[in-house]
Amino acid sequence: MMKKTVQHSIDLTKIDGDGAFPCPKCAVVISPEDETEEVYKIVDTKVSNNQLVELTIICSNCKTKMKLTGFQHTIES
Repeated sequence: MMKKTVQHSIDLTKIDGDGAFPCPKCAVVISPEDETEEVYKIVDTKVSNNQLVELTIICSNCKTKMKLTGFQHTIES
């Protein structure tokens, strides 16, 4: 039997402030300003017309996968 990985979807247009949000499983704060990859790692990117559309990250603390969307709105702002 295969273990199914639950993937959370997070719409960045619904996040106030600087874009930081808690991991849905362990609540560690994930910030777009953190470039160290100590808190999370980028595992996949989806680009359309040279614009970032979707980013898949994994929490380094609990290994939860998250799909981040809403980049077009944040780029335009």
